[in-house]
Amino acid sequence: MDRKLWAVIKREYLERVRSKWFLVGTLIVPALVVATFLLPAYMNSRGESSDRALDILILDASGTGLGERVRTTLLADPAQLGASTADTASGVAGGARQDSLLPQVQVVPGANLAAAEAAATQAVIDKRHVGYLVLDTNTVAGAFARYAGRNATTAPDMDRVRAAVRQAVMVAQLQRAGADPAMVNAITRTRVQMPAERITDKGKGGSAAAGAILGLGIAFVLYLAIILHGQNVLRSVLDEKTTRVAEVVISSVKPSTLLAGKVLGVGAVGLTQQIVWIVLSAYLIQKLLPFVMRAGGPEAAALAGGGASGFLLALTGVGWGTLALLLAYFLIGFVFYAAIYAAIGAMVSSEQEAQQAAVPVMFLLIGTFLFVSQVMMQPEGTIARVLGLLPFSSPIIMPMRMTIIQPPMIEIVASLVIGIVSCVVVVWLAARIYRVGMLMYGKRPSLRELARWIRTA
Repeated sequence: MDRKLWAVIKREYLERVRSKWFLVGTLIVPALVVATFLLPAYMNSRGESSDRALDILILDASGTGLGERVRTTLLADPAQLGASTADTASGVAGGARQDSLLPQVQVVPGANLAAAEAAATQAVIDKRHVGYLVLDTNTVAGAFARYAGRNATTAPDMDRVRAAVRQAVMVAQLQRAGADPAMVNAITRTRVQMPAERITDKGKGGSAAAGAILGLGIAFVLYLAIILHGQNVLRSVLDEKTTRVAEVVISSVKPSTLLAGKVLGVGAVGLTQQIVWIVLSAYLIQKLLPFVMRAGGPEAAALAGGGASGFLLALTGVGWGTLALLLAYFLIGFVFYAAIYAAIGAMVSSEQEAQQAAVPVMFLLIGTFLFVSQVMMQPEGTIARVLGLLPFSSPIIMPMRMTIIQPPMIEIVASLVIGIVSCVVVVWLAARIYRVGMLMYGKRPSLRELARWIRTA
């Protein structure tokens, strides 16, 4: 390696690694990642809704007493919604659960339902109830029930109400069919768990949910690293241009060597930080996940070991070949965007101009990340395949797909080839813009002037 190139790489790397903000960022991000993954796991394991779900008015127009069944089920512990109505009623009567906010049941003739709903709506507006539930003959038939309230967008509350209605309707239908009470009790207690496990060409590949979480984490880390360190390249180039340091440096170092040193040096910083993020996040999740799951209750505690091992299995299922591909995609993505940022830094003469010129690049990154949820739901869909091939999105999308499914090798090879060719083209263009732009001051160049720089550099 050229000594001057190595000197530039070393300077860019050490200058950033020795910064206190590098240490702070390196430690804070794993903490945020762990909190992002473990907090939802904790909330899901508890599965609790607020007591606001009890402060509702039940309008029963079914004529079958369904409202009382729903009320009794709502008063049960949410974790016991698989129990029979008879068991729940006896538990409440025995003082198993006391709530200050109890559902109120109002039996309404079908002809008066519209007026009753209007009155219930006013009661919610006056904050006498948080919402109201309408049960009619359609509900008894298993078609639908209606709910309106202030907590209509609160998922745990709505899940609790839906579960109560579903169980009450099922019990009523079984009893109308003349089912044996013992059979009704056994059916309503049934709760089936169905963990999903991936199968790849090498066999079983661990928990599907853990693989999805890992894929989302990798996409987020790549997105964050490219944004942060790409912006660092832009600011570094802009600082050297505005302080006229570049004029001195370019007299002894070729502009192309200086640009390559900046990209590689800052890229090494990003790679170092990314490795620390992944290793430290995986270690913390491994140690903390069992404790978090056990805090969710007895059932979650029984699954705690499986949850932790499932996540670790997803991590250990990533072989050396996949790790090498993840590294390759990071380097492709970083070089692609860092070269663009460096060219922007060479074109502009102020921080304000740099922010404006960097907006299209940010749209490429943000636009890519907006499709992450779509790719997670359909990793083999057309959108996922196309985004996995485009050079500006493949460094984020393809690594995520590789941790969720096993894409065809032809797609991986095509994605890498397109990415590498795109990097070569972008670096070549950026080097020619950099060579002229670092010595040009004044207004931002037009597209015609940029074309002239590229031709004459």
